[in-house]
Amino acid sequence: MLRSWLVDSLGRREWKGRMLCQKMFQSTKLKHLPLKPMLPPTARFWLLPTQQIPMALGQISERLNVQVSDVKNVIIWGNHSSTQYPDVNHATVKSSSGEKPVRELIADDAWLNGEFITTVQQRGAAIIKARKLSSALSAASSACDHIRDWVLGTPEGTFVSMGVYSDGSYGVPAGLIYSFPVTCSGGEWKIVQGLPIDEFSRKKMDATAQELSEEKALAYSCLE
Repeated sequence: MLRSWLVDSLGRREWKGRMLCQKMFQSTKLKHLPLKPMLPPTARFWLLPTQQIPMALGQISERLNVQVSDVKNVIIWGNHSSTQYPDVNHATVKSSSGEKPVRELIADDAWLNGEFITTVQQRGAAIIKARKLSSALSAASSACDHIRDWVLGTPEGTFVSMGVYSDGSYGVPAGLIYSFPVTCSGGEWKIVQGLPIDEFSRKKMDATAQELSEEKALAYSCLE
């Protein structure tokens, strides 16, 4: 209720909003906002499904014995759930001889397509199991990281993952709230276009889109 009141009260066109939402309700909460005439356009909002990025970067840096800051462009596609797809196909590592593809350097498709993905997907559950508490601190840290990227912009050649309105890019149903690779400039985000998608990735991306579509439909059915 407090969140709704704040959005209704402060929904000017220059206002920007972030929602830290879990699973099925992320699409429904954000989807309702543009129905209010005083609220900003959808580009003013994004969701934070990417607390898993530090886990993904950490796994890669540990595997290659490099600094986390040397790894970039790992993508989290889809839902904030165990179907999310951490994708390293476009990720690179900075080296003395220039940037190198992560997949080429690790040279272990079985690990990248198996243990790496499941570890990132189950990160939240692992933290709760170990701490007996939620991962609130990492959520706050990720929120700070994303606000920095959004406000200050992403470096040239670097993209981050944000849960934003799908415009149909990469075959994701338009209007679905889905985590995409984006760049930020001037306080606005833009979905990165033209990334090649292999068959393995296509299946993973479609599976998490299907889950979001089903959760959205279920949530809307509760409002009827």
